[in-house]
Amino acid sequence: MNNQTHWETIYTEKQPNEVSWTQEIPKLSLQLINHTNLPTSAKIIDVGGGESNLVDHLLELGYQNLTVLDISQNALNRCKQRLGEIGKNIKWIVSDITIFQSDIKYELWHDRAVFHFLTDPESILAYKNNLLKALNKDGELIIGTFSNDGPKKCSGLEIKQYTEETLAETFSPEFEPIEFQREDHHTPFGTVQNFVFGRFKKKI
Repeated sequence: MNNQTHWETIYTEKQPNEVSWTQEIPKLSLQLINHTNLPTSAKIIDVGGGESNLVDHLLELGYQNLTVLDISQNALNRCKQRLGEIGKNIKWIVSDITIFQSDIKYELWHDRAVFHFLTDPESILAYKNNLLKALNKDGELIIGTFSNDGPKKCSGLEIKQYTEETLAETFSPEFEPIEFQREDHHTPFGTVQNFVFGRFKKKI
């Protein structure tokens, strides 16, 4: 089973309350986006946004230029259906992030829980290269991954854990770290997953 088939199956068979990553309110992501002080006209991409509620909250805050990317068409369809008319101006992209080529330059790239699924050096490098091409000069990156205190697998797949230091090393020298925060995510079925989030500014 390839990656896309795996995730299409997940989003066909499971509801939001049956997957660990569901957040009713993505408080830390919203807080870090607020810290960027970007105008509501800024171009923002949510990588692996799937049926995340982040886009709902960004629309409520007045953000106008939103892109949601996911490897699963089913996930994006669910999000579109949930949003209805208010989501009509969102750009929806179905793509594996390691082969994604953007025709838009973004001010902000947000990724909660995609990057840690990339476990081999080639995929990590491809992600980083695509990120660099997609971000404007001085653009910002907000990335959240399982920490060294978090799970070692998710959705039946191996993941790569990170610390503040290893995230900084991974995105160096092209990105300068601005801040890091940890978050205990309480899953819909009562377990706790520790995430590390970093906010970075593009230097090159």
